[in-house]
Amino acid sequence: MSNDFSSESRLKKINLKDKSTTMKNSLLLLFVVVCLLISCQEQERKFAITVSFDKMVNEQPIDGRILLMLSSNDEKEPRFQINSGLNAQPVFGMDVNGMVPGQEIVFDESIFGFPYESLAELQAGEYTIQALLHVYETFDLITGHTVKLPMDNGEGQQWNRSPGNLYSQPFKITIGDNGIQNVNIVMNQIVPPIEEPADTKWVKHIKLKSEKLSEFWGRDMYLGAHVLLPKGFDEHPEAKYPLMIFHGHFPSDFGGFRTTPPDPNMEPDYAARFDVKGYNIIQQQEAYDFYKRWNEPDFPRFLIVEIQHPTPYYDDSYAVNSASQGPYGDAITYELIPHIEEQFRGMGEGWSRFLYGGSTGGWEALAVQVKYPEEYNGCFAACPDPIDFRAYCLTNIYEDKNAYYYKSAHKQLEVPARRDYLGQISTTVKDENHLELVLGTKSRSGQQWDIWEATYSPQGKDGYPERIWDKMSGDINPEVAEYWKENYDLKYILERDWDKLGEKLKGKIHIYCGDMDNYYLNNAVYLMEDFLESTTDPYYDGEVDYGDRAEHCWNGDQENPNHISRLRYNRMYVPKIMKRIEESAPRDADLNSWRYQ
Repeated sequence: MSNDFSSESRLKKINLKDKSTTMKNSLLLLFVVVCLLISCQEQERKFAITVSFDKMVNEQPIDGRILLMLSSNDEKEPRFQINSGLNAQPVFGMDVNGMVPGQEIVFDESIFGFPYESLAELQAGEYTIQALLHVYETFDLITGHTVKLPMDNGEGQQWNRSPGNLYSQPFKITIGDNGIQNVNIVMNQIVPPIEEPADTKWVKHIKLKSEKLSEFWGRDMYLGAHVLLPKGFDEHPEAKYPLMIFHGHFPSDFGGFRTTPPDPNMEPDYAARFDVKGYNIIQQQEAYDFYKRWNEPDFPRFLIVEIQHPTPYYDDSYAVNSASQGPYGDAITYELIPHIEEQFRGMGEGWSRFLYGGSTGGWEALAVQVKYPEEYNGCFAACPDPIDFRAYCLTNIYEDKNAYYYKSAHKQLEVPARRDYLGQISTTVKDENHLELVLGTKSRSGQQWDIWEATYSPQGKDGYPERIWDKMSGDINPEVAEYWKENYDLKYILERDWDKLGEKLKGKIHIYCGDMDNYYLNNAVYLMEDFLESTTDPYYDGEVDYGDRAEHCWNGDQENPNHISRLRYNRMYVPKIMKRIEESAPRDADLNSWRYQ
């Protein structure tokens, strides 16, 4: 019995010793794992850049998008060097909600950027660094959705200079092989308000609250316009005038009109796009030449209008109704235009209204003519944005599976987005879309591909536009593509509805494009031309023309270089407009009161 007890006692002692050893080993292992994790985190997290804002610039919580920007040169502040081309500079973005003064937001390697996807990819060297907070406001839409978007503040949706945005003063940093830590950026600057242009003898400015848009957005929304008055407007109160609408990007004032010769003290600049020295002087001379032509006895007396219709998504609305932006087409055609005509003695009839513009303005001119066929009497669409989505630049959204890469079993080749007239590529569709994703999620970048989504797409369940393709991968959503087709593919709509639209549009469609358009927009024009030339009962009886080796945005001038003709929109279509009026005006139309000398 004593022997059994002794054995059992020894066994217990052995077990206790084993348990003690196991516990010590476990604690030691846990300590080692924790140390390794801390070490790994320290090794992996080579970047830690904090961004905050000072209460002196804003005391309230802010929603928006913080952009962290770096540049490897001192040409401009980093915020003015962000683009997708060969001179791109790094930018990283992060959404914030309810950010308060003094709150530090950390940018590390996990934050998505462009052209480097991560801060960890930055090359060692000296950089100028800057942060900016693009401020969002809350909109309670008529659809029942609540969305957060940047309101335009008179700048035309330019995030790097939008009044009310916060930013930091740029300063130098050095990134070593081991990254950089303990960089603290304080945004203590605010972009100031923009002064609105004053009326002159020739140019008047309109701001109109739109009931249609205010209802959609759940707050007061306004449309604006710059109106160029004809010679003799005050001296001829009996005259009523035809109206020419110059569509395009956000105009800060009426452009291309100057009552004095070029400034003799102006230093000539260099326009790299056109390889022209002194282009600023050329622009002033062309503006002065137009003023002189505007006053000549044989020049018809018109009203010319440039419209301000920025939305929370872009610098203009594309002048049509859309699910996510609201009824801009109706607001412009049925609220703003009649208001201008009433105030400045416009004819107020469809036969007396004409549309023209280039690029975005070219698409708008054609789209508005198609969607409001009897409200306007002719469109002159230069270098229009894609008017057939089989050629959505270089993507066929109905047949292609991916917008970023060409189809291939064994090779990955990116789809180009921009070229010069010799075919040299400077950026790709993937690059442009990834930059947009950095600048703003949910189609909020204020850039080109996102505004096409905001205009053409159905509204998603979250109140924002549905993606035509996955922004990271480029995979196309065929259901969204079908929605685009039925509602905004202008060639498809014309072909589908020609039996209803043909007579209303006969003689009204004029399209111009360079055959080396920088954005491949000529491809869609070819497809549109094929359809238009096939029309019968009636034949479309309009015009499609191309500029040989002409880049964006060629507008139909076969005699002058692009850098000159682009400055002459307001006079180059006048002979064709006058011919159209003579051929189509009603018998009882006023063709005399506005023809004074």
